[in-house]
Amino acid sequence: MMQQEPSIKVKTWEAILITIILLSGISYCMIALEAPPHIPIVLSMIILIIYGLCKGVKYREIEQGIMDGTKSGLGATFLFFFIGMLISSWMASGTIPTFIYYSLDIVGPNYFYAISFVVTAIIGMSIGSSLTTAATIGVAFMGLSGALDLNPAITAGAIISGAFFGDKMSPLSDTTNLASMTVGVDLFDHIKTMSMTTIPVFILSFIIFFLISPKGMEEASLVKINEMQEGLLALGLVKWYAIIPFLVLVVLAIKKIPALITLAASIVTAIIVSFFVQNEMNLAKLITILFSGYTSNSGIEDIDSLLTRGGMESMFFSISLVLLALAMGGLFIKLGILAALIRGITDYLSKRGPLISATASTAVGINFIVGEQYLSILLTGNAYKDSFSKANLHPRYLSRVLEDAGTVVNPLVPWSVCGIFLTTVLDVNTLTYLPFALFCLISPLMTILYGWTGWTMKKQ
Repeated sequence: MMQQEPSIKVKTWEAILITIILLSGISYCMIALEAPPHIPIVLSMIILIIYGLCKGVKYREIEQGIMDGTKSGLGATFLFFFIGMLISSWMASGTIPTFIYYSLDIVGPNYFYAISFVVTAIIGMSIGSSLTTAATIGVAFMGLSGALDLNPAITAGAIISGAFFGDKMSPLSDTTNLASMTVGVDLFDHIKTMSMTTIPVFILSFIIFFLISPKGMEEASLVKINEMQEGLLALGLVKWYAIIPFLVLVVLAIKKIPALITLAASIVTAIIVSFFVQNEMNLAKLITILFSGYTSNSGIEDIDSLLTRGGMESMFFSISLVLLALAMGGLFIKLGILAALIRGITDYLSKRGPLISATASTAVGINFIVGEQYLSILLTGNAYKDSFSKANLHPRYLSRVLEDAGTVVNPLVPWSVCGIFLTTVLDVNTLTYLPFALFCLISPLMTILYGWTGWTMKKQ
């Protein structure tokens, strides 16, 4: 999508007006009317198409913009399919039930949100993928949260915060490598520079999660934990070898095997393990599980609601929304609206504070307009290279801002790739978990603060 050339040149004020109208309309429909985002996004696309035709853009060019935007989401589409199958296969193989069983022994309700945040951060750094972390370990923690009657929105916020910290700081992460490559800095120099803002945000987030976590274990919680563990054992899903699919995932991720191959290998491993875990497993049942998701029939409501999930079919809503959102982003680019917004900002920057603020705002804005974190990194990075050079600032500070305000903001946008995905796998609405995704909320503010104070930032 980044290679698209705008068909027309739009004035900055005009681009700002169109963007405000469309994003306000989408937000109103989703927040005030509680409507699914599909229809407001389609209506926004219709408005953009009419706008382009009125500006003299040929329909074929407009259609090409839609197609180019959609193409950029094909990788995410396949990833969503594989994640859906991964969750259901890990349920069938006992991987997630086993994690939940032993986690109930270790975690409990005491300081639950803080522990969830730290554990997902460690796993996220280990495998370099926030989405995979949320879809696997995150699902297990959501199950624990339900079993302990804890707030699902805070739990989801802690999981997402930890997962994106891990993704952001991992040398295995796609976004971390992309940010460093986009501006031409060494990967580990980028991570070192990024740690100056990221570690304080991590500590601050941890303190808040620690303070809002429940402190005392009630008798009712102990009883419920025992009931959950007994129910899981009765299903026969708790086995020591059920963690093999997870180990396969971690090893392949560390070896930097492509994400789809890594997920496929873990799915295949889980399928094989499921035949040992469940005696009644057969090919027909397995195909149904991979497509429609795993269904638990234990008779215990809490366990059944926890384990009944996953499958390729569960991702259809998300995939359709991702493709629509990226198609709308393609129109923003093709009609020159995004270029006008960026041009209007970069033309007036020379000092460090305003430059960092503008770069962060652009990365955040592209997440809202296009809904794709990779494009927020690529477009913002390329747009501000010269500005950072003129301000005599090292490119590593640009790559830091790209991650602080680009990578971690995507899960906060309801129609973004990450926002849609996380809502689907964690079963918590984006706007519901948003206030508790502390790491993602604080990171852009921290990087802007550093820009104005000059902390850790030296002139070249």
